[in-house]
Amino acid sequence: MNLSPEKKIAGVLAPLFGLRGEKDLGIGDIAVLREFIDWAAEIGFKLVQLLPINEMGGDNSPYNAISAIAIEPTTLHLAPGSPEDLTREDYESVLAEVDLTKLRHGAVKYGPVKKLKRRLLEKAFANFTAHASQGRPSSAEAMAGRQSKFRDFCDQESAWLNDYAFFRALVEENGESEAWDNWPSEHQHIETARAWLDQQSSEKKKQFHEREHFFQYVQWIANEQWSAIKVYAEERGVALMGDIPFGVSFYSADVFARPDEFAHDWCGGAPPESHFKDDRFTQKWGQNWGIPIFHWDMMRHRNFDWWRQRVRSIRRSFHLFRIDHILGFYRIYAFPWRPQQNKKFLPLEWNQMLERTGGRSPHFHPRDDSNPDNCEANRTEGENYLRAVLEESGDARVIGEDLGTVPEYVRPSLRSLGVAGFKIPQWEFYHGRVTPGAEYERLSVATYATHDHKPMRALWEEAFERPTSTSDQARAELEKIATFCGFTPANEQIEFERDFYPAIMDGLFKSESWFTIVMITDLLARKYRFNIPGTAASSNWVRRMQRTVSQLRSSPKERKRMQLIRALLQKSGRV
Repeated sequence: MNLSPEKKIAGVLAPLFGLRGEKDLGIGDIAVLREFIDWAAEIGFKLVQLLPINEMGGDNSPYNAISAIAIEPTTLHLAPGSPEDLTREDYESVLAEVDLTKLRHGAVKYGPVKKLKRRLLEKAFANFTAHASQGRPSSAEAMAGRQSKFRDFCDQESAWLNDYAFFRALVEENGESEAWDNWPSEHQHIETARAWLDQQSSEKKKQFHEREHFFQYVQWIANEQWSAIKVYAEERGVALMGDIPFGVSFYSADVFARPDEFAHDWCGGAPPESHFKDDRFTQKWGQNWGIPIFHWDMMRHRNFDWWRQRVRSIRRSFHLFRIDHILGFYRIYAFPWRPQQNKKFLPLEWNQMLERTGGRSPHFHPRDDSNPDNCEANRTEGENYLRAVLEESGDARVIGEDLGTVPEYVRPSLRSLGVAGFKIPQWEFYHGRVTPGAEYERLSVATYATHDHKPMRALWEEAFERPTSTSDQARAELEKIATFCGFTPANEQIEFERDFYPAIMDGLFKSESWFTIVMITDLLARKYRFNIPGTAASSNWVRRMQRTVSQLRSSPKERKRMQLIRALLQKSGRV
């Protein structure tokens, strides 16, 4: 893929779980992604951006993964022959146990979806291990070849795969709970857990090892499917952009297996932010993500091998990747309590909080930016850490999500490293002036919204159609966007889709940014959100598109809209 900044291109961001296919199993998967790539390519988009595909925990957040490397099994396409060990008989027998119509309707139902895909993968694994003659491939020679490929994968990925598979088997052993600090004492540390296993009966050890092999098998299948979809996207002239969350869940295989690389008593997050009106805690205290902050000294001692493993893994599936909260490499806002305690701290004043925490307070770690020496130390250390990532990235381009409370030294630092940062037009407002798109540096990514933001159509409704306490803020944002794209209404009878939509798309595509990315909800002028930052709302990470990809392609209204988008892309030189 030619991803030189000399060539401006446009892309679309879509959460994979939210895409809908005619034959999906209640969640977007690789087969749906294949359809989506085709659709995006027909419109003229040259890039498809996804959220993290790491295996999720009980909260189903892709940014709170239980493994920094393992791939989420629900992303896999499971059908007869996919994987090759899954027979039609097994597939139909498992599907006969579920109400597929109900599962496909509405939001993602993670419990039933995960259970269904687990059952299908277990059927495939049973055939794989038994050399089942009814499975595909049927010949003994072909099956031996697959067995050899599996062993090679396990050998090549052993540095992380063995600990991950051991952790996943322990999760099962403890009632599917990944909260390792609530497990029996002999399970709470990887060394004592391995010693516990050594003391079990031969039959128990055999069963446990079989489950480890199953989880390794799932990751092998995931690696094959994601590597294949990367190749397919290349053939369609579309680059895939992945996403590396800065941190990992406290209840992850990584923290369990490498405890000395993470601080267990401090949680990373973001400082208080008045922009997000949806959550009082975020406005008062900030965002407490619950991710353990890093012991950088220990990571440096090991040549940042954890980060290097992450980069090598994402390169197999994606042509370029975005690092979420890249500011964390320079410094990160740390909380001395876990998110589960947020409600207790919400009503407290500062002194009351200090009494509760024993004098420890939220702060930037390792140091704030209150003086030039601190700024220089943060910049120097951040660049050193990022160089390890860049060394491992090879020809995969790196994008840095540099939004939020951004120190003055960060964006120049990222540019010096060749890392493209983000431009949110309505936030690029300095000294009373909206920065025109023509002044954006080429090494940047311009977009109106990410998965965390309100779609443009929702802002419009909030500003002009259904007044709320935040209507003034919504109008102010829309006015800045109108200024950015040079929108001057001909009269007072403005309609969003007829007047404002074409203008904002034209303005975005005309900017000088290397990439311009449109959130799928903005592309389709929808109002719903996939996530509300700082909250644990039940609506987070479950919303699905109302139409399948094939329905979007065949809809006269959407075809007309996409013809407009293609014309604007051609006009801006992004096709």
